[in-house]
Amino acid sequence: MERYRGNPQAIADLVKGYAVHRDTYVDPEIFDLEMEHMFPNCWVYIGHDSQIKNPGDFITSKIGNQPILAVRHRDGLVYVMHNRCPHKGVKIASEPCGNTGKFFRCPYHAWSFKTDGSLLAIPLNKGYEGTGFDADKAAEGLPRIENVRIYRGLIFVRLAEEAMSFEDYFCDSLSTVDNMADRSPEGELEVLAAPIRYMHQCNWKMLVDNQTDTCHPMVAHESSAGTAVNVWERAKKANPDMETPMAVQLYAPFMAPYEFYEGAGIRVWPNGHGHSGVSGSIHQDYDDIDGYLGKMEAAYGTERAHRILGDVRHNTNYFPNIMVKGPVGILRHFIPLAVDKTLVESWVFKLKGAPDKLYERALMYNRFINAPTSIVGHDDLEMYERAQEGLLSNGNEWINLRRLWEEDEAEDTTEVVNGTSERQMRNQMYAWRKFMVQNMESSLEAAE
Repeated sequence: MERYRGNPQAIADLVKGYAVHRDTYVDPEIFDLEMEHMFPNCWVYIGHDSQIKNPGDFITSKIGNQPILAVRHRDGLVYVMHNRCPHKGVKIASEPCGNTGKFFRCPYHAWSFKTDGSLLAIPLNKGYEGTGFDADKAAEGLPRIENVRIYRGLIFVRLAEEAMSFEDYFCDSLSTVDNMADRSPEGELEVLAAPIRYMHQCNWKMLVDNQTDTCHPMVAHESSAGTAVNVWERAKKANPDMETPMAVQLYAPFMAPYEFYEGAGIRVWPNGHGHSGVSGSIHQDYDDIDGYLGKMEAAYGTERAHRILGDVRHNTNYFPNIMVKGPVGILRHFIPLAVDKTLVESWVFKLKGAPDKLYERALMYNRFINAPTSIVGHDDLEMYERAQEGLLSNGNEWINLRRLWEEDEAEDTTEVVNGTSERQMRNQMYAWRKFMVQNMESSLEAAE
């Protein structure tokens, strides 16, 4: 029995601010409604334009449950299309990336398409003469998506024809992307390697929540990062002159105390975006890389270079489903597959013109923190899976988000709060409710 379809008020009642109903994480009907009403109306990240440098280069991705294809055409432009043949619906490209040459060819019946999506040829096309095929949508080729924006190389797409503009959707939040790109002396990022892909048996929102949860590291990671820190401290005590290895610099901050995170702060923006690490973060004390500051000062001037490098935001969430770690050059993409299944892609960007040691550090961070064999990543995975199972308990149907909640807490605003607040988690769920309810209401009005 469907409880929520066609009932926007029932959706709105799931988010109280200080609490969120478990159905938002465990109910398959809610997941289906997210795919139908929320994801198509948001600006969703699908990839980076450095992945498709040459004509014929393509990448595949998903927006909600919609398979997407982005390709560089011979005119130099990036075209984004639905990844399905207009004949029988077969996916045109099944690999994450590649080069298709001058055209795409459907593997089922050999319909072919130019790299801008337009129909190129159909075998035995005389069979369509006089059938009215020319007036069919299939004759237009691969369905093209018009709402595409490339910002500092990041490709964002909105499936809905009419919805919030790119500028209104992100407001000032893209300052994190600016800072990440500006850390390159050339102001550009590039992708050189495949991501780490890691399947999680949990709802996608659990991963989003975790990115600004500053009250779990010293608890969930005590047995992993905490043990590693203890080993290092013993070694350091025996040999005080030892330099701190890069690996220790990366995972030791996970043992920072509550007081550190309280002072670091959290900033929220409208539409569910926000970040931890306003006045400090776990990325602030890494060793300097020889030659890097000099390159930055030469590119930007001394004052601006220090301002760029001094902005050490921890994790920035872009609603609905990516996290950007600017100081390290990492982007994590949380791709929903089912109500309790999420594919995570962890991408590393190389800063053009920067010393290779920076890229090495970013790659090491990704392996140490985000891989299935990492030092700390499996701790989080176990917590997600325990939560997914625990939320099925009828003992309490509500998830508590009351930490530092205020009764008159504003929605769709910008503010900085205590770094251990659950404010950004509430901010995300306010946005979730808004996009779900507004678009369900619009669909009902259109159907009348």
